[in-house]
Amino acid sequence: MLSNVSNIIFDLDGTLIDTAPDLSYSLNLLREEHGLPPVEYDQFRKVVSLGGTAMLNMGFDISSSDPQFQIIRKRFLDIYSKNIYRLSRLFDGMEQVLEILDAKNINWGIVTNKPGWLTSPLLEKMQLSSRALCVISGDTLPYAKPNPEPLLHACKIMKCTPSKAIYIGDAKRDIEAGINAGMPTIIAAYGYIEENATINEWGANSIIDSPLELLDRLNLGAS
Repeated sequence: MLSNVSNIIFDLDGTLIDTAPDLSYSLNLLREEHGLPPVEYDQFRKVVSLGGTAMLNMGFDISSSDPQFQIIRKRFLDIYSKNIYRLSRLFDGMEQVLEILDAKNINWGIVTNKPGWLTSPLLEKMQLSSRALCVISGDTLPYAKPNPEPLLHACKIMKCTPSKAIYIGDAKRDIEAGINAGMPTIIAAYGYIEENATINEWGANSIIDSPLELLDRLNLGAS
């Protein structure tokens, strides 16, 4: 099934790009402003795929219903936007994967829940905007993952049926979105998998422990 796909769609944070170092740096700058010690990186990394609310909950023990939440969230995003490409990089081996996809004329795109005003600057700085056939951000449509609509919209842009595309992500909602879109899915186990996650029960077609394993799953050689 996986070897028959002709279009690859990546989640962004934790799948295509390792953004956790800059998110962690930004959260700890904010904690410093509040007179708090830094959060341990290894623990922080496990909640990145759960989104900003989970990150702020870890950093400040605050829920989205707290009156101060939006103030803290706005400041966090402001700090992050200024440090969005300080340490963020493609995961090891991902550049080779993209080069092979490009060389074999295999279309690839991005579907993320990250808002466009953060997605676009990051991709521009990493010179990925012109390489991706489509970029669907969390606010491109009225719906975000786990709703399948962003993935279906990506397929329309890529001019392919969902069964001929594959979605790769590191969160349960990524796999749910792909399955609901009728699309084969792969779990990026090298990404930001939350503690005690039972990824074998998510229903994905495959699990990879590094980007380069994707080439094996798709029967793509380096030549």
